[in-house]
Amino acid sequence: MMRKTITHKTFLESFLHYIEFVGNKIPHPMMIFVFLSIATIVLSGVLASIGFSDIHPVTGKTVLVNNLLTAKGLIRIITNVVKNFVTLPAVGMVLTCMLGVGVCDRSGLFAVSLKHVAERTKGSDIKIIAVFIFCCVMADCTGGTGFVVMPPLGALIFQSLGRNPIAGMLCAYGTTTGAFASNLLVTSMDVINVSFTETAAKMVDPSIVLSPAINYYYSAVSTIILLIVSLYLTVKVIEPRLGKYTGEGIGRTIEEVTDNDRKALKYACVGAIVYLLVVGIGTIPFNGILRDPITHSPLVGKAPLMQSLPLLISLLFFIPGCIFGCVSERFKGVKDIANALGESMADMGPYIALMFIAAQFLNYFSWTNIGIILAIKGAHVLQASGLPIMVLMILFITMSATINLLIGSDSTKWAILSPIFVPMFMFLGYHPALTQMAYRIGDAITNPLCPTFAYFAMLLALVQKYDKKAGLGTLMANMFPFTLAFYIFMICQVLIWVAFNWPLGPGGPIRLS
Repeated sequence: MMRKTITHKTFLESFLHYIEFVGNKIPHPMMIFVFLSIATIVLSGVLASIGFSDIHPVTGKTVLVNNLLTAKGLIRIITNVVKNFVTLPAVGMVLTCMLGVGVCDRSGLFAVSLKHVAERTKGSDIKIIAVFIFCCVMADCTGGTGFVVMPPLGALIFQSLGRNPIAGMLCAYGTTTGAFASNLLVTSMDVINVSFTETAAKMVDPSIVLSPAINYYYSAVSTIILLIVSLYLTVKVIEPRLGKYTGEGIGRTIEEVTDNDRKALKYACVGAIVYLLVVGIGTIPFNGILRDPITHSPLVGKAPLMQSLPLLISLLFFIPGCIFGCVSERFKGVKDIANALGESMADMGPYIALMFIAAQFLNYFSWTNIGIILAIKGAHVLQASGLPIMVLMILFITMSATINLLIGSDSTKWAILSPIFVPMFMFLGYHPALTQMAYRIGDAITNPLCPTFAYFAMLLALVQKYDKKAGLGTLMANMFPFTLAFYIFMICQVLIWVAFNWPLGPGGPIRLS
């Protein structure tokens, strides 16, 4: 129970129920790509017939629409179905990363690590909450595990401190879901995003090679900003708004991590450190094998370190996951590890099916040249508008944030937007890293209050365990401050980056030259 009630609840619920109603009318992402594929084929015939074209600003040649409604076009469609799928960068990169993440998750390492951090934190309430929020930001690298583990863990931590457990839940969910653009690690989300970004960038520059770390500097700094903002919102806004919790469970302690789990954690940490040392040996020396053999830089796109990053990320999770699982006896042998690998790929089944359809659309869109012509014309419009890049970034971030309220899947949205906006900003002289970063900000900031996000219903069910009267309006009213604050601070951060022309990450400058 809560002593305070949510003000303006009727207005919020009516507005958010409308968003939910509209969001529920949107087809499954797979059908979206089916419709887009059909529309692209039909549109290619229409635009080709009217001579839709433009001059490529780089080559100076006229770019025409290729008609896929011809016999030649249809033959190209049916003979390249398999090639379209197996050559899509997103598939190999993501599945490689998720093999390691899946094993780490099924070993229990993620959940036990988070509990261990919370259990070992000593000091004032604010210090404990700050450490917990930092864990929430970093938990985004675990994928769906962070969304599932952190909210109930937040409730337990806040209960043990004699504070409102619902505030702990909302803090965890708002921070974890809003951290899509923030982390001290290069995550699987970086790999997913850059795979689509690189595909779109090759429409303009076929030789371009992008690293999953092109947004790392920005993401690392925004981790600290996100921690401070979330801490302030939780303590100064959300908790006072909810009031003091008077239900059952106040003062309840968190389930302790067993001695065997602690032992397994130590061995897992040692394994991770040894692995990182091995990677460091190949990276730190001037002639290290993971550096580019020509420039000797480990951070350029063609450096072995950057090209092998999906595998290295996978091993960073796989090795400690296996060690933890074996020492804690959750894995009895190689068979259990193999099963965990298989289950990880089974979980990716819906993603693989979605990417099969998405690959067809992406290639159709590329073949027709519609995207590149729209990008050229869009660049002309933006140049003629006279709007500075900072205004354009704000508009693009706002658009991405709005679309995110209706389409929850990150890969779905970026697969649709990247073929248009990445080339468009490249024609204006800006590197794909900036476009990707702007998209990631927009995709992150509205996640906390996105009703179509897969874990939003889970959060509602968890909150109702503590407050039976809580509804959609309750969640949205308390998630909105997170979205508003993230919107303001993350846009300010990216504008500062642009103003000072700081690189967004290794191989990720603001401008192309």
